[in-house]
Amino acid sequence: MANEVVDHGRRRFLTITTAVVGGVGVVAVAVPFIKSWEPSARAKAAGAPVTADISKIEPGQKVTFAWRSQPVFVVNRTKDQLAALSSLDVRLTDPKSEVTDQQPKYAQNATRSIKPEWLVVVGLCTHLGCVPDFEPVMKPEPFDPNWKGGFYCPCHKSRYDLAGRVFQGVPAPKNLPVPPYHFVDDNTIQIGVDPKEAG
Repeated sequence: MANEVVDHGRRRFLTITTAVVGGVGVVAVAVPFIKSWEPSARAKAAGAPVTADISKIEPGQKVTFAWRSQPVFVVNRTKDQLAALSSLDVRLTDPKSEVTDQQPKYAQNATRSIKPEWLVVVGLCTHLGCVPDFEPVMKPEPFDPNWKGGFYCPCHKSRYDLAGRVFQGVPAPKNLPVPPYHFVDDNTIQIGVDPKEAG
């Protein structure tokens, strides 16, 4: 036994073969495991941009589209509704939309939109996430005798104007968020993609 000759070549071959087979086994196990971290097709679809036809939305009307499991309000504002916006500034928490995380830079203006007549906002109250009611008519309401149109949250009485700006003295702390969006053409918008990314 003490005089046995060790075949170093064979030992090296077996060591390399074992390492290669072990490495292949590790890769075979790791690939499906790492692939399981990727979002599913359903999750990818839930975050995908939404293309919406706005050609049938009448002036003064709101249509709701689903994007990322959230309601997105698209409102075609009338000239009277747009004219009333500036009269509300003294009653609003953030009339100039200076809190920057609530809208993209291209919607940080008096109408909070790319085109003044079109409002695009996520339709969830910034207090506790209820869906506010659309109250577009400019007339006295039980919740506001000087109502100029906008959104009223029935859960805890938060109010927003027709630019999605929150009124002072209500539970909601912030304006309704403006999602990324752009106009594909005069009749179509895409929610979820900024104009600069669309080009």
